Amino acid sequence: MTAGEPDALGFEHRPVMVAEVTGLFGPVPAGPVVDATIGGGGHARSILEAHPHLQVVGLDRDADALAAAAGSLHHFAGRVELRRARFDRMRAICGELGHERVSGVLFDLGVSSPQLDRPRRGFSYRGEGPLDMRMDQDQSVTADDIVNGYSEERLAAVLSELGEERFARRIARAVVGARPLATTTELADVVRQAIPAAARRKGGHPAKRSFQAIRIEVNGELAMLAGAIDEAIDLLAPEGRAVVLAYHSGEDRIVKARFADAATGGCTCPPRLPCVCGARPRVRHLRRGRRPGAAEIAVNRRAESARLRAVEKLSDTEKLSDTEKLGDTEKLGDTEKLGDTEAEVA
Repeated sequence: MTAGEPDALGFEHRPVMVAEVTGLFGPVPAGPVVDATIGGGGHARSILEAHPHLQVVGLDRDADALAAAAGSLHHFAGRVELRRARFDRMRAICGELGHERVSGVLFDLGVSSPQLDRPRRGFSYRGEGPLDMRMDQDQSVTADDIVNGYSEERLAAVLSELGEERFARRIARAVVGARPLATTTELADVVRQAIPAAARRKGGHPAKRSFQAIRIEVNGELAMLAGAIDEAIDLLAPEGRAVVLAYHSGEDRIVKARFADAATGGCTCPPRLPCVCGARPRVRHLRRGRRPGAAEIAVNRRAESARLRAVEKLSDTEKLSDTEKLGDTEKLGDTEKLGDTEAEVA
């Protein structure tokens, strides 16, 4: 593939919080970093350019994304290994490549800009396309199966639980009544009409949450995430780092919970008391829900919902201080601290 082919494919994805993500991998030991959702390779390219001691193992289930990454990263031949795979196969892929331990893992969750911007992929409510939404174009289940096949009760549950859509029952009833639906624009119109007029005037496009929920259901995005986070932590070498960008509250809750469990070792002792249960913390927190700055959001609106979390693997002999265990502070080197314009959430 030539260097220009990713552009020809239209796979131009602007990586979110790329400077901070890249900086977080600077102190890790030499070795491979797994980019578990490599997309067009934006984060990977920045990491490879900034850190000559690192290599990248790039995973993605989207064939278009992997082709774009191959073009974007062709200058780094010998430092990049790409595999078409879901991130819950990370351990198996690393084993096949001979990597018993890795220096870092990056998850950039959710849908990419090129997937949204290609109507034929069926992810967006803004352009007409088929009811598809598959990240892996070879899988059998599509959005059509959910929109036209789920019962009203099951569809309402998907919209409520995965999209946090407060009008889930009304929308599900309207969708079932309008079947069969064939295109994304038809679905978006049914959703819009099902939502009360007053609610349509705020909170962005009225179909946003419904499309998000259906996409997550099609791709099983939340179902595999907790196990993949645990697997990533297992794979890390001491002082290796796991970094996650989440764009959906459900994703972020899972990441937060798995990182918290690893940071306490599953400690069951009361907060603010010394641990006596024998739990062994496995990681220390580096970032706890950091948000992009206003300047980045101004040029990339899709970054607005991003939350960055990061942990560092402890050695077997390390122990967290009581302050770190309680989570009252972040221990950051001077080169890792950001300005006051960056906000954090719990």
